[in-house]
Amino acid sequence: MLKVAINGYGTIGKRVADAISLQDDMQVVGIVKAHPDYMAKIASKKYKIYAPDEKSLKNFEGSDIKVEGTLVNLLDEVEAVVDATPDDVGKLNKPVYEKFKKRAIFQGGEDHELTNLSFNAYANYDEAWGKDYVRVVSCNTTALIRTLFPLTSYGKISVRATLVRRATDPNDHKKGPINSIEPDLKIPSHHGPDVATVIHGLDILTMAVKAPTTLMHVHSVNVKFDKEVKKDDLIENWKKYKRVMFVNGKDEIKSTGQIMEVARETGRPRGDLYEIVLWKDAVAIKGNELFYYQAVHQESDVVPENIDALRSMFQLMDRDSSIEKTDRKLRIGELAYAR
Repeated sequence: MLKVAINGYGTIGKRVADAISLQDDMQVVGIVKAHPDYMAKIASKKYKIYAPDEKSLKNFEGSDIKVEGTLVNLLDEVEAVVDATPDDVGKLNKPVYEKFKKRAIFQGGEDHELTNLSFNAYANYDEAWGKDYVRVVSCNTTALIRTLFPLTSYGKISVRATLVRRATDPNDHKKGPINSIEPDLKIPSHHGPDVATVIHGLDILTMAVKAPTTLMHVHSVNVKFDKEVKKDDLIENWKKYKRVMFVNGKDEIKSTGQIMEVARETGRPRGDLYEIVLWKDAVAIKGNELFYYQAVHQESDVVPENIDALRSMFQLMDRDSSIEKTDRKLRIGELAYAR
């Protein structure tokens, strides 16, 4: 049983912790929280709580939350760490993990250079085999890789995509939705080069726009092939991958709000949607070019990648076996309406 620590129990950390708890080959030994807030109280009902350091430990004095110690104490009990701390904090934690000789996974808010190995289960599972440090790419990058990797089987492709990004997450009271449409003036946006750290050599350019919503991202993707392709063939190919899900506009699923309603109404924990959602009736072919829209639940799509990354790093099982196990435990693929 692989023993894992979760350092950072926010949007991603709490979801990864619960996902690990559903597996039968790994367990959460403890989670790290800096403050005795409502999230720490909820977490304490499920997991042992640790503070990042002695200074943070004092924050819990006088609270009714039992704290087992600090991160250093937790590291003595585990083999691996999933670092889900805020952007750029992971790079400060890495020397601690190195000192204690603990393998660690970092999230997409860190730079690729922190580990020199960015991860997606479909595209490069074997590259993480036996590695000490791996970075799971961001929600947007994960989504692009999920739908683009199956297309690489047709030969060389060229990708141009525009990402309409949510302004912030639903529970974020500090930022809030913006009353604007805000383009990312850096072209290409960082997402395209990030995809290329996983699908090596891919010709991809991305642009990004921030929109006043908290629900999901939407991508408009154009893929050019070096030969003509058929829509039905592409769709059948995508269907081989359970982490790609189809919906239809004719079923009145025409917005991100309705997609999230599907997740809630079908009993997904927290309303999470690990799959990347494609509108089947909006997939279009013009000669050798493909056009499609996809929706991305930014709070949860990277969760299964963290599970699979752990299995690859510790050489627990091969790619297909790990993906199948993760998908089954998380019920991925059950909501495939338009299959």
